[in-house]
Amino acid sequence: MVGAGPAGLASAAELERAGIRTLVLERADAIASSWRGRYDRLRLNSSRPFSKLPRSRYARGTGMFPTRDEMVSYLEAYAKRHELDVRLGARVERIDKDHDGWIVRTSTGDFAAAHVLMAGGYAHTPFIPQWPGRERYRGRLVHSAEYRNPDPFRGGDVLVVGPGSSGMEIAYELATHGARRVQLSVRTPPNILLRSPVGPLFARLLLRLPSHRADRLIRKIRERELGDLTAYGLPVPGEGVFSRLKRLGVAPAIVDKETIEAVKDGRIEIVRGVESLDETGVTLADGGRIEPDALIAATGYRTGLEPVVGHLGVLDARGVPRVLQGEAAPGLRFVGYDPRPAQLGYLGVEAKRAAKAIARQMRSAPDSGAAATVGRMLARNSASA
Repeated sequence: MVGAGPAGLASAAELERAGIRTLVLERADAIASSWRGRYDRLRLNSSRPFSKLPRSRYARGTGMFPTRDEMVSYLEAYAKRHELDVRLGARVERIDKDHDGWIVRTSTGDFAAAHVLMAGGYAHTPFIPQWPGRERYRGRLVHSAEYRNPDPFRGGDVLVVGPGSSGMEIAYELATHGARRVQLSVRTPPNILLRSPVGPLFARLLLRLPSHRADRLIRKIRERELGDLTAYGLPVPGEGVFSRLKRLGVAPAIVDKETIEAVKDGRIEIVRGVESLDETGVTLADGGRIEPDALIAATGYRTGLEPVVGHLGVLDARGVPRVLQGEAAPGLRFVGYDPRPAQLGYLGVEAKRAAKAIARQMRSAPDSGAAATVGRMLARNSASA
């Protein structure tokens, strides 16, 4: 198992429950490392009842939309409760095919495995576009992954690039906690939904419909809840929520109503997409120019899978696994790379599916197949640990 985030931990727990000994390799020095590094104000976009891992409730008193710290505590408790074998500080560098399985090459040595589950996460590697002139910009330029709170930006003029959930939430926090001016750069108008306790349930039901029908229903809900935001720079995009999700894996921006009110009253100013940077400013797609003191790029993440498995031919042009359900190659699976509503809850579905498939394969070859291979490889790994 590669990755000690929710996908990796859930998959490991399901494999152990099926009687399959599992080693989890984690590059950081703690589990849930990606959650620990998120901004202070972060809350889940999906509500607590739809964000649980298999057979594990949140602690009493957890909010309806768990915070960053509540998520870290939840995942720590999950790993402890299931007594998972997590090897920290083991950065996976490459996976190669071996005659009887796989060799997982890490910063601490090689590990043999009959089955490998990649669970490093869809939002693994922060991505900042290579804007022309980016290296010359003298203002502060950070990815949203580096943003923690508004304190360093008090009294400043800040441009947030990217109208996704994180970008809009960061812009709102800056606008209400001391930034002198906040602008939000929008190249492609986002699909926007209000955060709701029952939102995940509704989204799961709509996911069963043809995309065009689901898109039409969501658009009506947006019109009723948000009104027409065209005058503020946020028109309804031509491609609906579910069509875009299925085509590009791009989720809608899920925000609180207060964020939309901040756009309407001008505390968050919508500007066009970034075209280029120079020493002191930013040129926008409409030819306008602004000179922010700082630029926060809420421009998404990449999977970071290319150095590890790119040579195996299992990734598409975006670096996303070609096969999201089942084996991408014999004994190689990916869990947590299929964006869905209430992603955390869906990870449990993926984990159960993968564990059942692996257990079934092992039962079908109890003597000379996968089961025997796992036993040999666990012995080799234990001897080299």
